[in-house]
Amino acid sequence: MDMPAPDIDVIGKKSQLISRLLETLPNDAVIHEEVETRAYECDALTAYRCAPLAVVLPSSTQEVSDILRICHEMGVPVVPRGAGTSLAGGALPTADSVILGVARMTEVLETDYDDRFIRVQTGRTNLSVTGAVEEEDFFYAPDPSSQLACAIAGNIAMNSGGAHCLKYGVTTNNLLGVTMVMMNGEVIEIGGAHLDAGGYDLLGLICGSEGQLGVVTEATLRILRKPEGARPVLMGYDSSEVAGEVVSDIIRAGVLPVAIEFMDRPCIRATEAFAHAGYPDCEALLIVEVEGSDAEIDEQLGVILAIARRHNPVELRESRSPEESARIWLGRKSAFGAMGQINDYMCLDGTIPVSQLPHVLRRIGEMSKDYGLDVGNVFHAGDGNMHPLILFDANKPGDLELCEAFGADILRLCVEVGGCLTGEHGVGIEKRDLMFDQFAPDDLDIQMAVKDVFDPKWLLNPAKVFPLTASAGRRAA
Repeated sequence: MDMPAPDIDVIGKKSQLISRLLETLPNDAVIHEEVETRAYECDALTAYRCAPLAVVLPSSTQEVSDILRICHEMGVPVVPRGAGTSLAGGALPTADSVILGVARMTEVLETDYDDRFIRVQTGRTNLSVTGAVEEEDFFYAPDPSSQLACAIAGNIAMNSGGAHCLKYGVTTNNLLGVTMVMMNGEVIEIGGAHLDAGGYDLLGLICGSEGQLGVVTEATLRILRKPEGARPVLMGYDSSEVAGEVVSDIIRAGVLPVAIEFMDRPCIRATEAFAHAGYPDCEALLIVEVEGSDAEIDEQLGVILAIARRHNPVELRESRSPEESARIWLGRKSAFGAMGQINDYMCLDGTIPVSQLPHVLRRIGEMSKDYGLDVGNVFHAGDGNMHPLILFDANKPGDLELCEAFGADILRLCVEVGGCLTGEHGVGIEKRDLMFDQFAPDDLDIQMAVKDVFDPKWLLNPAKVFPLTASAGRRAA
């Protein structure tokens, strides 16, 4: 993966930079010894690594403002970082950049149950937002698989979703307002504790911008009342294509489950060995969950089970207790860890129309044979957000490159059938050079013109999102 050469002049200013940062921040908030910066050399896309010039760990919006003002004055690039769980290289540093991590910014600033919002610092983890309100029977809806560790800052940067996004939407549907610091240190407020702000949809622009426009330090999030109840059903099928058809038929029927999750045989085998969830011996399974009152649940599941039976399932298992529900979800929640027990893998993130699921799953199987690399599929099937896991041997020369080529072909396939390159992981560096497969040069030029407005010197999160050949002139400016 190509990265621009570091700016030698910036690296030569390191001592001056550190001195200025230490005048502003506590000593333990500035990390600059090489052996210590190694901890920040990559995110969850560990195939690519580069130690940053320094790392800063602010505790407040004011400290973030001070850091950015110093770096702006000195021409030092800044890479915003949440919890480092990005699977697209979104927080990969360059050798001449400063990592700005928000991990110490974890406070709950305001909670309002009447108007159903919570305001938090963005270093707070996704799951702990629900933890702050669950005693009052509220929850925060977006639930990425990494929710135990991932930060709200990263969720906003990548517009993360999760298993329940089919019903509740992704981060942008649950974000009401932000406090954001511009690269020059200016602090701005966008949106707030209300449904829609007047004027341009700047909040929609910020959510999913991958740290290209500013550093979000505080977020006002929508919280919801917990549903009366929820019940999952597990369905096993003889082929991935048939399971894909079931998903398409459920959506076509007008039923809105809270989640439809998909797993194929490689993932089923791995999770059974790891979590012992009691899944059936089949080629593919679906977990479909609905919620509401008992009457609502029964009505929705009646429609869903009728559809499932028309496709000759290997097994249908409807939960009848909280314990059974937990068993049904156990394997799905363990899938990524379980796959990591058996092989190195690269987790992709492409989104397709639900009607194209059978075709895309079939083509992935064919490409798997062509490349000679196995694939495990586990993903949010209800909204077509796919997460193929390509298995490879990181110690075998050429295997990583083969895996990358295979992954690029899968993502191109997603675009070809009317989908897009990413659903929730973002572009980062992983999909940066595929942007031309989805966007025409004029489209990319408009996107980059937006960055010009927010970050004229192009110092925020360098070498991400935009192909280097497209952005070279702007970076030089």
